[in-house]
This record gives sequence, structure tokens and C-alpha cells, in this order.
Amino acid sequence: MIASLRGTVTHVGLHSAVIDVNGMGMLVQATPQTLSSLHVGREALVQTAMIVREDSMTLYGFTDADQREVFETLLSVSGVGPRIALAVLAVHSPEAIRIAASTGDDKAFSKVSGIGPKGARRIVLELADKLVPLGTADNPAAARWQDQVLAAMTGLGWSEKDAAAAIDAAVAEAPDTAAEGNVGEILKLTLRRLGTDGSRARAPRQQVG
Repeated sequence: MIASLRGTVTHVGLHSAVIDVNGMGMLVQATPQTLSSLHVGREALVQTAMIVREDSMTLYGFTDADQREVFETLLSVSGVGPRIALAVLAVHSPEAIRIAASTGDDKAFSKVSGIGPKGARRIVLELADKLVPLGTADNPAAARWQDQVLAAMTGLGWSEKDAAAAIDAAVAEAPDTAAEGNVGEILKLTLRRLGTDGSRARAPRQQVG
């Protein structure tokens, strides 16, 4: 198995690139994000996954090992081939895919061309225990934004329990925002949710008589 390629980029197309490794041009299929990081004439290192079939051997390239891991995990889903798996990574970051899978957010996968509602539901069902967000302990950056948003919410007067529940709900609805770790955007989404769900609970009681 070819796990990575290091060489000079000789061609970059819409869906693939060619990397010269010791005089051999290796064709690599990749997402637009990965291809945008490659430049003709420059040396590049890409992580790869090789798919071997009866009539072909195809290399798929990624900017890092995490993308490759998510790609290979997506291939374990029945009905998902390399083209669909690559399309998912073209739309969502690896962490956004992990969050969507773990929270049952099938709508996130429905946004990908070639995946219908039934296919999206099948993906979240089969990936629920296979893709887990890198999260707090394994991802210090994620822990920081969660702590910051929670601190801001409690500072505004919300209980830690209510704030944490609202943050989880907001993140489940916007996995891409969570993956980016944008504190301001996550706080805005959480406040909006609490403003909707918590308005009745916080409305002043009317006096009788």
C-alpha cells in the first residue's frame, strides 16, 4: 500500500494532480481543498489511500492523515464508494464529519451531491460508533472554545446546566462552525437558541387581579 507521496508537482487539474516521484508520475485524485495546496514545480507531500479493483489501482490524496482516516472510514459504509467519500470531504472538514456522524445529523450529509436522504441516514447509522469528535480531552483547542462559550453564558446569568445543553444543541445544528472553533459564532448561535427556547421560562409572571 502506498501511504504517502513526496515529489515535485507536475500537473494540477480540477479533480486530480500528478506528482513526480523519482521520475515516475503518480496520478492522485483529491478534493479541491487539497488540490489548491499543490503548486506546479514545487515539492509536495500528500497522504494517500490506494483503492485496488480488478481493472484499476487508484490513488487518493489528502493534506493530512486525519482526512485519510475519515475517507477510509466512510468507505466502510455500504453504498459509499471513493467518489462519494471524497465528495463528503470536499464539503465538510474531518471534524465536522465526526460531529455530524456522532450527533446523527443526516442533513449535513444530504448537502453532498450524490447523497440522498436515505443514504444520509444510512451513513449516520453506520458511522455513529466509528467516527467520534476529537473533542475536549483529545483536542485542547476544542476544549478552549467550549470553556470560553460556557463562561460567557454563565456570566450572562444562565445556569451552567442550561448553557451547556444549549451549546450542545447549537453545535449539533452547526457542526462546521463547531469544527472551526469560532467562539463568537458559537456564542451567537447559543444565545439565539436560548432566546427562543428560554424566552417563556424567563418571561415575567403576570399578576392576577
